[in-house]
Amino acid sequence: MTASKTNTETVRVAVTQAEPEWLNLEKSAAKTCRLIEEAAANGAQLVTFPELWIPGYPSWVWARSVDFKLGTLYLKNSLKVKSPEMDRIRACAAENHITVCLGFSENYHNSLYIAQSIIGSDGELKLTRRKIKPTHMERTVFGDASGDCLRNVVDTEFARVGALACWEHAQPLLKYHTYLQREQIHVAAWPTLAGRDGEDGLWSMSSDGARALSQTYAIESQSFVLHTTAVIGQAGIDLMRTNQGAVMNSPGGGSSAIFGPDGRKLSEDITEGVEGIIYGDLELDDILKAKLFLDTCGHYSRPDMLYLGVDDREKNHLRVQDQV
Repeated sequence: MTASKTNTETVRVAVTQAEPEWLNLEKSAAKTCRLIEEAAANGAQLVTFPELWIPGYPSWVWARSVDFKLGTLYLKNSLKVKSPEMDRIRACAAENHITVCLGFSENYHNSLYIAQSIIGSDGELKLTRRKIKPTHMERTVFGDASGDCLRNVVDTEFARVGALACWEHAQPLLKYHTYLQREQIHVAAWPTLAGRDGEDGLWSMSSDGARALSQTYAIESQSFVLHTTAVIGQAGIDLMRTNQGAVMNSPGGGSSAIFGPDGRKLSEDITEGVEGIIYGDLELDDILKAKLFLDTCGHYSRPDMLYLGVDDREKNHLRVQDQV
């Protein structure tokens, strides 16, 4: 006689809140591996990193649009997908048998892109994607993605995992395309975020505003959301000379959290400006509970009235005419 299946699958995750090794690729890779090892030692199956964790967010763009010295340094310390540094991180994931979602500045033939990679627990690159549209002043540093970056959810040994970066969580069509890929765990990668800077600042750019977007994403997608952020210290501010900038102008930041598929916050906060790792044990059956009431890609949708069109082909610079 076969008993009915009542056991619940549980996934242990680790959400970092840490300070990058600003504009230093070698030290960035080393710190990434230290955090991977720490997360694995505490039983995590997945560890997540913020937007542009390597080599840190180029916050000077919000203080001055052109800085040749820092721009050159940033380019030279951005991560290439095929590089010894990426190989080191992949090997660390495999050695510790942990899946890694890494946010980084991708150097592709000396053009930069805001990128995310999901590295499997065997060290294989399961996914590398780019932010489809850099935000405002970020466009002075980073380029746009192509259509292949819309395929941003992969199977892992424990769940379907997807990723978006920063204000991609304010893009309704992009979000819905990700929902349709049926992710169970979503990595929401953000940079250093703090409270609103004065009356002229946008609340949507604050730590509370970003959390609201990640929390809304959890409700709409019925997935667990790993809201992953960075902190900044005085050394980073001094290096990038952002003390008079619109963002990252004082030490602090960090608002990492875990949200359940009904939107509730499941984690306890780490103090702002303090480095640490948030751990969570995710009960995957909670997704099913949420979907009983709300499934925006299933029973609670009207594709006969409203549907999404997409072109997810990669647009290469060189195209043979009969292949166009």
